Amino acid sequence: MSRNEGTIDRALRIILGLILLSLVFVGPATPWGWVGLVPLVTGLIGFCPLYAVFGFKTCPLSKAP
Repeated sequence: MSRNEGTIDRALRIILGLILLSLVFVGPATPWGWVGLVPLVTGLIGFCPLYAVFGFKTCPLSKAP
């Protein structure tokens, strides 16, 4: 399982995940906030299964020496 998310993509996912997750505890207190776990976890590990299915990558390719 190699990384397929770039730095900006990962940061945005983590921020979005935290915002959505905060909806569970603050604001309208909706259970839909638990959906925020998905972008949070994928942002933390740097791998998105949907990106792998569609062959999409936002991380820069590492160059061989």
